[in-house]
Amino acid sequence: MEPVTLITGGSTGIGAETARRLLTRGHRVTVTARRAERLAEFADSTGAAKDQLMTLPGDTADAEHVRRAVDLTVQSWGQLDNVVVSAGFSLPGTLADHVPEAMRSMILTNVLGPALVVQAALPHLKDTKGRLVLVGSVAGVKNTPGNLYSVTKWAVHALAENTRLMATPDGVGVTLVAPGMVDTPFWENRGGRPSAPVMTAGQIADCVLFALDQPEGMDINHIQMRPIGQVN
Repeated sequence: MEPVTLITGGSTGIGAETARRLLTRGHRVTVTARRAERLAEFADSTGAAKDQLMTLPGDTADAEHVRRAVDLTVQSWGQLDNVVVSAGFSLPGTLADHVPEAMRSMILTNVLGPALVVQAALPHLKDTKGRLVLVGSVAGVKNTPGNLYSVTKWAVHALAENTRLMATPDGVGVTLVAPGMVDTPFWENRGGRPSAPVMTAGQIADCVLFALDQPEGMDINHIQMRPIGQVN
């Protein structure tokens, strides 16, 4: 049976590049994202058949949307082998000028969302002795002034380790992938792509696949990477 992978936040950036690589390997892939039009563009760009790629618009901060994505994946393909949690966003400015409702939305997406995915997917990953990859950030270990996004990624790092402790007795692998600066649409909310040294989404996707490709009984727990030239 071909492996089955669910990717949240997979219409662009790291999630999309991970999905493309898995599709070329023959995985059956479910991709979720909030914006239906971007999902449709992504699906068209892959040329994948409907029996290999399923796209589901939805909000990872909504428990019903998350449960539906997991359930439809398992109902359609009979199993769930891997989950990659890539959904997340940042806000321009700092804590000093964030709008409260925008802060709420970011915290729900970046922190509650991954927790809901873990809750919904873990029983199925236990059945397959599967793997879970959470996309964190160098911001999750590096404080900068007024960076609430950093706070959310510190939470994701904690979630990864807490989940590993809970899941490893059942044979589930858990990996945190924590990149530095990556050139993706993530930066649209922050006023444009960075001019500093950056990595590509494809390079981070290769690290995700490295974690998924580990042999049975081996679990890579934390991968952190920066582009050469990024100091902090």
